Amino acid sequence: MKREIKEYLSEVELRLRDRDSVDEAFAAELLTRIGFYQHERLVHLIVTMTFAIMTVISFFMLVTNYSTAALLLSCLFLILVSPYIAHYYFLENSVQKLYRLYYESRRILG
Repeated sequence: MKREIKEYLSEVELRLRDRDSVDEAFAAELLTRIGFYQHERLVHLIVTMTFAIMTVISFFMLVTNYSTAALLLSCLFLILVSPYIAHYYFLENSVQKLYRLYYESRRILG
């Protein structure tokens, strides 16, 4: 997904530089793709928040009832939540950039 979004961002930026290639169909497709990426972002937000909550709960378990299992669980969740946060951060910033590019395409179209 990350590679796909990067490639699409590059493609959109390239087309916006050539103002003659911007038309209503391009803007409509851009808006559709933004919708797809918003959905992806929502799913990742839900997964990230679930793992973050489970990480906090496992830390509470570790503090209130120390055991090796609780320590391992806390470490596991911490290791898992970190990439989810990084990926969600990428998705959020990419969708925000696509918004700006969409607004630019609408400005070009008048």
